[in-house]
Order: sequence, then C-alpha cells, then structure tokens
Amino acid sequence: MNIQDFQAHSFTKFDKDWALLTAGTEGDCNSMTISWGGMGTIWNKPVVFLFVKPVRYTYEFVAKHDEITVSFYDEKYKKALGVFGSKSGRDTDKPKLAGLTPKAIPGGVTYEEAKETLVCKKLFMQQMDKDAIPEACQKAFYSMQGEAQSHCFVIAEVLEIQ
Repeated sequence: MNIQDFQAHSFTKFDKDWALLTAGTEGDCNSMTISWGGMGTIWNKPVVFLFVKPVRYTYEFVAKHDEITVSFYDEKYKKALGVFGSKSGRDTDKPKLAGLTPKAIPGGVTYEEAKETLVCKKLFMQQMDKDAIPEACQKAFYSMQGEAQSHCFVIAEVLEIQ
C-alpha cells in the first residue's frame, strides 16, 4: 500500500481500536498493546508517534532495535490485544496465549492476523520530562505506586504499509 494512500480516523486508530507495537527480530521480539499514539509528518517524513513506559518488557526491544512494526486488527481480535496489554513477555508466551501467529517480514515482525502493519524505523526516543506534564495528567497517570516513571516518547518513520 502506498503510504500516502493510507487513511485512518486519527482520533480512534490508537485510542479505541488499539494496535500492537512489536520490536525485535524473528525468535527474539516482543509485542505490547498500545492505545496512545498518532500519525503525522515531521522532518518531511510520514511518522507514527508512540508512548512506551520503560517498565514494559517491550521497551527493552524498542530501545535496542531501530526497526519496529505497528499493526492494527479487526474488532474480533480485541480480546487477543488485551492479552498483549496485560501480560508480560518476560514470563508469558503472549502470541500463543492470545492465539496470534507471529510472522517475520522485511523490517520486523508482525502477526498473520493483522489487518495492516506499518513497518517503521525509529528516528527518536526520549523519556518525557515528568515535570513538564500538566499536574492533572501527572495525578491521573503517574501518581499510583509503580507508575512514577513517565512514558518514553518514540517517533518512527513509516517506511512501508503491509
């Protein structure tokens, strides 16, 4: 699919539909459900904007690899995506538990069941400054025990859409 032809409802694609962020290589990757993100343009490149907490196992893979994928699914896979958002890949075979089939593709790993996969190259990754986050958002998202660390902001260029 031509990147410029990709159409998505920008306020629901991540928030309501969810997606899987996958980083790593075949046999050494991890995926997590993401619901915070967006798509746009920066540095004259089509990009996705993602947010990952450093406590998540997938964060280690995103930090280590420049190639990532963001995959989207039909509604019938919402329960499977819930597994990827609630279990850790440190001690769980999430794809098996969720019933999804990993699939190696040039530039990363996705799943057979994906409706669309954005093959991306990480351009930027930085911890968000918690003091710069509005106080109401700090209280809502970072005040619980174990939630003290803010998200890491990731910008990745969309190289291809499968």
